Amino acid sequence: MHFLKTFFRKKQKKELPEILLVDKPKGVTSYDVIRELKRRYGELKIGHAGTLDPLATGLLILGIGDGTKKMGEFLKLPKTYEAHILLGVRTDTGDMEGRVLEEKEVNFVDEKEIKKVFEGLIGEIELPVPAYSAIKQSGEPLYKKARRGESVILPKKKMNIFKIELLGIIKKDGKIILFVEMDVGSGAYVRSIAEEVGRRLNVPATVKELRRTRIGDFKVTEAQTLEEV
Repeated sequence: MHFLKTFFRKKQKKELPEILLVDKPKGVTSYDVIRELKRRYGELKIGHAGTLDPLATGLLILGIGDGTKKMGEFLKLPKTYEAHILLGVRTDTGDMEGRVLEEKEVNFVDEKEIKKVFEGLIGEIELPVPAYSAIKQSGEPLYKKARRGESVILPKKKMNIFKIELLGIIKKDGKIILFVEMDVGSGAYVRSIAEEVGRRLNVPATVKELRRTRIGDFKVTEAQTLEEV
């Protein structure tokens, strides 16, 4: 009987590939995904090619074992995001997980003006990084300072925006939601871009929903859910 149990466990055990594409669900961190895989498969060496905020969903590239050596290369790849930008609200995190700092009614924006703003964002642009980010200041990540309520001067970072396209507009509860698709370079913060859209439209803005659909040639349609892995 003991032999049969051991044999059955071996037959059921699956080995993870060196490169694994996961469609990260909302409400968990990128490291939560890694932690869950380690719980299932043992203390494997696992890394990822670009974190996603808990609010965000979509493509997460994981390197397993020797696959972790490729993560630095994948980190440099351009990315595509689908974002819902909420006009009328500004938060301390740059998304709807944060504390509301400013709120106002926005009942109208000119579509031509939005597209003009988007055109002006194409190229390399220097923007403040979010207060809740892993960028270090005085050797410590900004998000740790932010969580303690410390006031910090947000450093600016050069970000590349290759494309930003308006897919739709919805008016709801005195606010406006822009449905946007954007192609950006490595290290770009969609939260920073959303806030800049608001500044140029003279309204507060934040990210309501965010989904990463592509990293280089890897697409979220090729990814597995965490349950499927």
